[in-house]
Amino acid sequence: MNPTEQPRDGEMAGNPYDELRDLLVRLEATMKAADLWRMETPLPEAFMSVEPFSVDRMDMGQWLRFVFISRLSALIDARGTFPAKCEIAPAIEAWLKDARPERRVAVTEVIREIDTLITEH
Repeated sequence: MNPTEQPRDGEMAGNPYDELRDLLVRLEATMKAADLWRMETPLPEAFMSVEPFSVDRMDMGQWLRFVFISRLSALIDARGTFPAKCEIAPAIEAWLKDARPERRVAVTEVIREIDTLITEH
């Protein structure tokens, strides 16, 4: 949505879709800088998991990269409805509990911003 357009139903004037896209780009860059991006692609059946964060079929890094980022990107492209709330920062913090502090802080900071944006829109 450009600044002269009126928001569509469910779309906020500040364009949360563009804000979310920017945060996802920042999350990818942050994961790359923290050396958390390069990993094996999960097998196709891993994407059929019904468990939270697909814990039975992939690790948290794989879920973050191949599920979370992909699904939010698809939501942006479709101008879909945001989930009622998003609270994945605690799970990401637990996953990164043994990581160097700068890695943990950088990644969880972006995730918290994503959580907030989604929950508020």
